[in-house]
Parts: sequence; structure tokens; C-alpha cells
Amino acid sequence: RTCIPLVILFVFHTCSSSAYTANVNPNHPFRTRLPPTSKSFKTTLYTKRCGKFEKEDVPFPNSNHVNGISRRKSLLSTAAAVASVIPGGIPSAEAAITKDSQWPLWLALPVAPYSRRKTLRRETGRGVWTFDQMIGIYYVQVPIRMTVVAINESIPNSGLFVYAPVAPTKECLSLLQDLIDRYGPIKYIVLPSVAVEHKVLAGPFARKFPKAEFFITDKQYSFPLNLPDATLGLPSWAKPLPASSSEGGTVMWDGMFNHEVLSIKPGVGSEFQEAAFFHKASKTLLLCDTLFATDGNPPEILTSEPEYTRALLFHARDSPLDVVPDTPENRRKGWRRIVLLFNFFFPSAAVVDLGIKPLLKLRPYELGWGGWMPFDWKNEEYERTSFDRYVNGGKPVVYTIIQIIISRGNSGESLRTWVNKVKQWDFDRVIPAHLDAPLAIGPKEFVNTFSFLESGKNEVRFCDEDVAFLRAAENGFLNFSVYKSSLGPLRGKPCGIQ
Repeated sequence: RTCIPLVILFVFHTCSSSAYTANVNPNHPFRTRLPPTSKSFKTTLYTKRCGKFEKEDVPFPNSNHVNGISRRKSLLSTAAAVASVIPGGIPSAEAAITKDSQWPLWLALPVAPYSRRKTLRRETGRGVWTFDQMIGIYYVQVPIRMTVVAINESIPNSGLFVYAPVAPTKECLSLLQDLIDRYGPIKYIVLPSVAVEHKVLAGPFARKFPKAEFFITDKQYSFPLNLPDATLGLPSWAKPLPASSSEGGTVMWDGMFNHEVLSIKPGVGSEFQEAAFFHKASKTLLLCDTLFATDGNPPEILTSEPEYTRALLFHARDSPLDVVPDTPENRRKGWRRIVLLFNFFFPSAAVVDLGIKPLLKLRPYELGWGGWMPFDWKNEEYERTSFDRYVNGGKPVVYTIIQIIISRGNSGESLRTWVNKVKQWDFDRVIPAHLDAPLAIGPKEFVNTFSFLESGKNEVRFCDEDVAFLRAAENGFLNFSVYKSSLGPLRGKPCGIQ
């Protein structure tokens, strides 16, 4: 019931077309992305449709009108713009991502975007940069983020600190080299989690910088067999991260960071760890998976590439073979549904059918997956009600699965101790490894995110209908894998979603 449909869907997905019509609407709101021009020329694009290449002549503006940019770079950026402005069109998969974005080790964790890992670097504070890539399944794609910090800007060549490494593509390493040239070599690399999506990238990244000290949270494990760290792709020089920077009486991180590790054993054969780091100079708190937020707009990594924007348009459909226009409204609609699927798996605003009926509707489809649509969204009112509860003005929240995990073990006491230590730090922004960043919050907002500890119940701000599936899972098939918690299962307030 599960494996066969996935095989069928993979075939449809890999054979889907990325072709689009080349009729550009000059009045389209995104037309201004194109450089001004008095004449144009044509270039030939080839799109692959189930193993066959189709030729297409597409008009591009004359690149000579773009000052200071090479002809090649102008063509690539213009191609991306053309693909993004075509009403009802499908963005070109080859428009802007180059060979430097390729990640050859993607089979270690075969999830989207597979080998095509675009990296976006952004300065988010004094001496702090985020490096965003993307991760997801079935186009439920979200940012995965590495943070790089200049350890001490006042001391030349003091080096860099790397938190939660991403895939070290040539593009990523080139963006990083700019910082190395300015601030000195990478001095510390930290894997702050035991989660596979972070672990699978940390080892290859650390191998690119063998002179850097590489620290990993000390309860790394694998399932179903618990294998040694060396077999998990982690290099032999990896060091266990102490539980706290205050341990042992030695100064860590050149005295520029504090850290505290949250360790919880949620069930038999599993571990959870989260290393929080506080950079004193920039007043930045670095977190991995314990806290997320979104303001309701799709993240830049999903809108920066036509290939990635496909995820937003795929989920903006209301029927399997819809090809929706690429508009800001449809992008937000797609992102709304991605967030609901990401957080709740089976959101109450959708009717779910994982059986044979949706598979019978599979057809070759421009956006991939054969147009598979196992989620029939009920109506926009229910979607917005559910989503607004999640967003709540962009305030931070604990991811549902993470809340289930961190309330286990000793029923939240380890979490309470960790929160009480972290809240002592004087931070004014938080950078998590997923969804939006940076978040303009301090210790008070951080503590409020874990308010369920004070209530003594696993209360959430979401619609109760949205956590019904996870609550049933806690009482059902998750019983064998997670310990009981005195906080009980997740519960929200009813929203009247039928």
C-alpha cells in the first residue's frame, strides 16, 4: 500500500516535464525584473520530457545593457526572470542552478532537492551569516540552515564558527571562502543535533576543513542498528560536545560563546539532543530544531529559484492536473499548505486519501509526481483558520513532533532545566535551522514558547482538530517507541473545522 505507490510516483516525477510557454506578458507585475533593452535576441533551451529533449526558442533581452555583469551571468539571471514571469507557466528547471550547486552525496539521504542544492547566504546581524539550502519530501520543502559567525570581529584573523553544517557544494564553499578571506579560517564546527538531516551533512562538511575542531553532540545513534560514529559518516577527529560551556573550568570557544546541551531519551533505542549556542558579541542565540516561526510568506530559498518555486505552485493546486499561474497569491497559498503538511502531516483542513483512488488519476504532469494529490483541501476558510493559529503573528512555536519528544523521558524536567539556563543569556535574536530567521525575540519570548511546562499539560496554540492525528498516534502506534509523559498528549482549542 505504501512502497508500490512510491515507486510509481518516482517514475512519474522523474519523467515529468519542465517545459513552459515562452509568451511573456509585458504587463506582468514581475516584468520589471528584466533589464531594460531596445532589442532582443533568441536563445535555444532544451527541456527533457521522459528521456526525450525538446527544442524551444526563447527571447532574451540583449545582455550588453547590463553593466558590470558578464554575458553568461546575465543570460542565466534573465532566464530565471523569464521563467518566473510567464503567466500559468512552469519555471525552467535549468534556468539558474549551476554545476556548482551539485551535491554528489545526496543518496545518503535521498530527499529533495536531491543533487541540486542551491545555497543562499545572508548577513543577519553583526558578524553573523546564514547559509540556506532546502530539504523536503513530496514538495513539502522547507529551509535547512547553517549559521556562520565571526568569532571576534575586533581581533584580525580570529576565525569563524560554524553551526549545523549544510551540504558543502562548490557554491556553498565559494560563499564561505569570502568570509574566510576576511575573518580567518574556520576554527570550530558544531553538529548540534542527532537528527539524520543534520548529521548526514556534518561529516562531509567537516572533512573539507580538517584543521577545524569538530564537535558533535555525544549521543549520536542510528536505527535499527546502533552503529559507531565512524560508520555514520563522521570523521575520526570528531569530539564529543560537553554538556555545558561552564563544565570543567576551561574556557571554550575563545570565551566568545556559551552553550548548553538539551539531552532527552524519549523512548527505547532513541535519543534527542539540541545544543543551544549564545554568541555574546552579536547577542545571537543559535538553535537547531526546538523552535520555529513563520510570518506566512514563503522563505527566500523557495522563491529564489524557478525550480524550487515549483513546490509552492504544486501545492497551490485544487485538482491533480491544475497548472496554476505563478503569482504572489498562489505562492503564499502553496506555502500555507506546505506549512500545514509539515507541521501536522494530516491537517484537519484536508481530506486525506493514501489509497488507490488518487493513484488512478496519475498522468504525466509538468510539476512532477504524476500530479499525485492525496490531499483534498476542504475550503479556504478552514485552511486560513488552521494556518493563522500556527503563524500567530510570527511568534515562535515548538514543532509538533519535537514537543512530543521533548516532553518524554522525565516528563519535561530536562527541558525545564535547559530553558532556565538559556534564558539567562542576553540575546535579542534567535536563528533556528528551519523556517524563518532571524527571529527578533529575547529570553522572555523564548521562555513563553515552552509555556506548556508551566501548565503541566501538552497544550498547543494550534487547532485541536490539527493535532488529532498525532494524539491518536501517541495513544496508538507510537506507544511502543516513546515513553509516557505526565504532560499527556498534544491538545489545542477546537476551531470548528468539520
